[in-house]
Amino acid sequence: MVDRSMDPTTVEELATENPSEWASKHIRQYLASNGQDVDHRLADNMILLYTKGSRTGNIRRHPIVHLPDDDDLIVIASKGGAPDNPQWFLNLRANPRVWVRRKSDVFEAKAEILEGEEHQEMWRRITDWAPGFQEYQDRTERQIPLVRLTPVNQA
Repeated sequence: MVDRSMDPTTVEELATENPSEWASKHIRQYLASNGQDVDHRLADNMILLYTKGSRTGNIRRHPIVHLPDDDDLIVIASKGGAPDNPQWFLNLRANPRVWVRRKSDVFEAKAEILEGEEHQEMWRRITDWAPGFQEYQDRTERQIPLVRLTPVNQA
């Protein structure tokens, strides 16, 4: 379980294998290269997000694209425009304490789901940066969630 006493090595050791072959491939590439050599069109903006499973309590690891916003990271729960939200989003909604690996830096963060005007403004920034996300939105009836990850200062 994720708690303040967990260091980055512990989080990584406890992370379970992602069942998605697409995700597993990107995770392996990310870990092997500290995020420097990942076969993804937005690889420079990829992070690994560690969440606590909402049902199992297990640590889950997910490759996620982000957009920086000052010291925070904005992640997009697009799931390629699928009709349902990705599991990682359900996990962080249940437990907003997460861990992030950005290149070789691993840190704890607090997740906050963006709503209303803040969501709309950030959505415009995201689709200006990567128009493909609008195509994902057009494929689904749900509003694609955006989540702000704010680093937690470590003592």
